[in-house]
Amino acid sequence: MLRLVLPKGSLERATLDLFTAADLAVLRGSDVDYRADIDDPRVEEVRILRPQEIPVYVAEGIFDLGITGRDWIEETGAEVVSLGELQYSKVTNHPIRVVLAVAQDAPWNSVGDLPDGVRVSTEYPALTSRFLSEHGVKADVRLSHGATEAKIPEIADAVVEITETGRAIRAAGLRVVAMILESYTELVANPSAAADPVKAHAMGQILTLLQGALQARGNVLVKLNVARADLERVIDVLPSMRSPTVAELFGGSGYALETVVPKSTINVLIPELKDRGATDILEIPLLKIVR
Repeated sequence: MLRLVLPKGSLERATLDLFTAADLAVLRGSDVDYRADIDDPRVEEVRILRPQEIPVYVAEGIFDLGITGRDWIEETGAEVVSLGELQYSKVTNHPIRVVLAVAQDAPWNSVGDLPDGVRVSTEYPALTSRFLSEHGVKADVRLSHGATEAKIPEIADAVVEITETGRAIRAAGLRVVAMILESYTELVANPSAAADPVKAHAMGQILTLLQGALQARGNVLVKLNVARADLERVIDVLPSMRSPTVAELFGGSGYALETVVPKSTINVLIPELKDRGATDILEIPLLKIVR
């Protein structure tokens, strides 16, 4: 039913891991295959291509559905329907930032300081040209095919580059003078496909699985028992998505509680629960959380 295109390159492994967690495992003969399959009746075809190309191919109707970054949607100007953000990236769950950076010793501290004719190297020439034009800067914007940060100062005066943590920018001896765009990965659809009720329903179901797998990351289910006299003391330190589930134990001797909590807090939470009278504490991994 759906023709799906997934990103190759820096997002490839993180995307394939997400689809596996969503029970939509991508099957291919080798790591270099561009064609793949998903054992799901909603997915007819899978391709793995560069994220730069995906918005255009989806807009043209070559594919019904694709995953790409907001940065490439803005760069290409492709007319696609965003079904929702998928908050993951190469290293973290944070968005990437498209930034304007200069050498540490450059005399410019903001985009407005840049002189006319400034040489700017980037993989985002359209996005960069629009941004600089909006700020009244007449720049010589040059397309970069990689190693963009290495082109200062001999080849370029400034660069527009992506950063997730800022580490690579600093390591190259650069400093950020402006943020152009904050970009999450998105699930995008062809407008005609999104207007088809059957395809739109299938797309929504796939989005539910992907977002459910992302929501489960970093969370665990905690189950425990507690005596009636200790119930309030335990609930006081028990975080939850909404409120903990409380059920009376057989015989009325106490209560069983369960709730979802951040994995990052569990090393402090479990001893505290025990100190407050909780027993039979279980920590259970989660695969999906569907709200």
